[in-house]
Amino acid sequence: MCGIVGILGSKPVATDLVDALRRLEYRGYDSAGVATVENGHLERRRAEGKLRNLESRLLSEPLTGRTGIGHTRWATHGRPTERNAHPHMSARVSVVHNGIIENFRELKAELTAKGHTFETDTDTEAVVHLVTDELEQGLGPIDAVKAALGKLKGAFALGIIFAGEDDLMIAARQGSPLAIGHGRGEMYLGSDAIALAPFTDAITYLEEGDWAVMRRSGVEVFDRTGQCVTRPLIKSVASSLLVDKGNHRHFMAKEIHEQPDVISHTLANYLDMANGRVLFPDLGIDLAKISRVTISACGTAYYAGLVGKYWIERYARVPVEIDIASELRYREAPLPEGGLAIFVSQSGETADTLATLRYAKANGQRIASIVNVRTSTIARESDAVLPTLAGPEIGVASTKAFTCQLAALACLAIALGRARGTISEALEQELVKALIEVPRLISCMLRNEEQYIELAQSLSKARDVLYLGRGSSYPLALEGALKLKEISYIHAEGYAAGELKHGPIALIDENVPVIVVAPEDDLLEKTVSNVQEVAARGGQIILISNANPEKIGCPLAAHITTPTAHPLTNPLIYAVPVQLLAYHTAVFMGTDVDQPRNLAKSVTVE
Repeated sequence: MCGIVGILGSKPVATDLVDALRRLEYRGYDSAGVATVENGHLERRRAEGKLRNLESRLLSEPLTGRTGIGHTRWATHGRPTERNAHPHMSARVSVVHNGIIENFRELKAELTAKGHTFETDTDTEAVVHLVTDELEQGLGPIDAVKAALGKLKGAFALGIIFAGEDDLMIAARQGSPLAIGHGRGEMYLGSDAIALAPFTDAITYLEEGDWAVMRRSGVEVFDRTGQCVTRPLIKSVASSLLVDKGNHRHFMAKEIHEQPDVISHTLANYLDMANGRVLFPDLGIDLAKISRVTISACGTAYYAGLVGKYWIERYARVPVEIDIASELRYREAPLPEGGLAIFVSQSGETADTLATLRYAKANGQRIASIVNVRTSTIARESDAVLPTLAGPEIGVASTKAFTCQLAALACLAIALGRARGTISEALEQELVKALIEVPRLISCMLRNEEQYIELAQSLSKARDVLYLGRGSSYPLALEGALKLKEISYIHAEGYAAGELKHGPIALIDENVPVIVVAPEDDLLEKTVSNVQEVAARGGQIILISNANPEKIGCPLAAHITTPTAHPLTNPLIYAVPVQLLAYHTAVFMGTDVDQPRNLAKSVTVE
């Protein structure tokens, strides 16, 4: 998770940039760098590895500019070398970037044809040359950035400075967070308030699609349409804390909105985005010879594993056994010799999951864990660790950890498929491209929450709610029901849509909302028949789908529109609406969203 800082200062800023980066080093430590405006031209210092290497470089080669940007990197495109380290720059522009530029290959080809020379393997360099190209067409810095932003696809945060502009910095946010700090005759930019805490507690958070023109006298913020807007200035309580809520009411809301950012970082850990390949870590077992995969987890992590089962069986054609951790262990399930066992846990301390891991290990399984805490017990006792780079998740109801678990499992499914020869190189590239698009698509979905607020009012009156889904949407129905139960305390159940007529349909009347997770795929027609059965009995149908409502053939109480995506990535996309439905319903009902009754973040007892 790359960290970004920027300072328009009254004195040389290099030292303060490094200090701010130190508080962001948890976001990435593959390389670090700073760039400043020095007597009208741009200078930079970069170093591979941890921040101390950059500090040593600056001691021998100091910078004295009062305007500067800095970056600590978690590598996505390109190896973690000094050459690929940020800031990236031309003679006229320097850029720091967090996130993924999806269309950088197309931009690179277009700009190369115009005579631009690329020096790195990164997607960020495309931004540098794009802005430079606009400047060369005669635009000023502000208009050049505005024009460039209109050509970028992806989820990203940017900090940009210019040669000859000692009192100008431009920031932009699309899918990745950015905070602007206000000082006395100084202005600051950071990935979060933590980086800026020593300088100021007066913070403005950019909203999705915003871009900002910063000068020492203040900041102008523009929305994605180019309209000048006002964003509130708030007092940050970050100080030395590792996390705060930012401008969100609850940690859960903040964590839902962090998903484009953290998913991109998790994907970057497993994908060669430049070449459209999976770069999966060695699990210490020949993936081509695996006869069966065993997955075990609890709660939301179990539903992530259930999606993983669908993916692995479909793309790798290897059977998958999945069970709740507390059940697998006690039924003494037979495990195949030399099998692969995967354990999924946000905390890495879940007692039932840990006990089942030890059972699997005692039965000769190769252990891989998907965890968010690399120092956890589950991680330490695993043969291989597949980290989710979600960052601290404070809300008890898992959101960003869930989608990051899905991202890791999707990459595992592709890696298994490639090793077993069940997917072609062309299909691998297609699947990788689809995964790269996920942060942008989720970012688009998070722009408008009004429909969820309206729905929350009607859902709050329900005593019972049903969720339906088919295929990989079935685990999303289970997860949606769990989220609603966890934080609103409304009774909810998730069912495979085909099971409706085998019992649950008896519950349906005009007072029962039925939430249908139904992407337009090869199972939609079957799901539609189940929806019509609900409609015939007066059920209130809330459809979550990218399909035209006319295809449903019956009245809908509400339709939550989703973007069209590859079938592989639908579970990641559809996680967002079920999270937002639960969240806004709980907010409307006035429950303790972040700390719901009777629940704990990490269940460390059986």
